Amino acid sequence: MYISRVPLNVARPNTLRLVASSYFVHAAVEHCFPPTARRLDEKGRVLWRIDANPKDKDSLWLYVVSPERPDFTHVADQYGWPAAAPGETKDYSPLLGKIAQGQSWQFRLKANPTRLVRTDKGKRPNEKVVGTIQGHATEAQQVDWLRRQGNVHGFELAVWEDAMPYVTVTQRRKERFSRQGSTVTISTAVFDGVLTVTDASAFARALCQGVGRSKSFGCGLLTIAPWNRR
Repeated sequence: MYISRVPLNVARPNTLRLVASSYFVHAAVEHCFPPTARRLDEKGRVLWRIDANPKDKDSLWLYVVSPERPDFTHVADQYGWPAAAPGETKDYSPLLGKIAQGQSWQFRLKANPTRLVRTDKGKRPNEKVVGTIQGHATEAQQVDWLRRQGNVHGFELAVWEDAMPYVTVTQRRKERFSRQGSTVTISTAVFDGVLTVTDASAFARALCQGVGRSKSFGCGLLTIAPWNRR
C-alpha cells in the first residue's frame, strides 16, 4: 500500500472547478493509475481526500491511499504547479507495521455518516424513506456514528476528563454533484481528534480500506499522526 499527496493550486480556475465536484476529483484520481492497475484488493483500495489547511485558505492537498503507486503528473499539470515535483508517495507498510493495541494517535477522517431508516419518526411520516440510507443530521448523531464505527474498525475515541470525546466535527455539509445525468447528494463531515487502538489488525485494515460509505467520492480516508499528551 502507498500513501501520497499532491498540492493543488487554487489560483487556477481548473482547480476550483475540480474541487467543486467529488465526481470530477474521483475521475482525476482514477487517471493517476493505468487501466490495469489494482483499485481494490485484499490489502486495501483507492481512497482520497481533499484537505484544506485551516491556517492557509489558499492551501489544498489531495491525499491518496492506494494498492499501487499513483502518477500525479496530469494532476500537477492541470491543477497544481507543473514546474514542481508532481506530489510525493511513500510506502505505507512501515507505519502499518507499527500499529499496536493501546496506542493513541491524532486522526482526521472525512466521512459520510449514515443510518438505515427503520421507522420514520417525522411529524408527517413518509413510508417511502423506510429502508433507505439517510445521512445523520446533527453533530451529536455524527459523533455517535463515529463511535460505532470504532467498534467495527478497532479504535475508540479518546475522552477528556469530563468524559466528552476528544474530537471536533467541522465542514458539515451536503455535497451535490452530477453523475451520469443524475444528481447525487451526500452528507459529509470532517472529524479531527485523538483515538486509541483497540484492535491492531482491524485498525490497520481501516487505514487501507476506509471507514463508512461514499469512498469513491472523497469519504472514508482515515489518516493518523503521532500524538503526545501534554
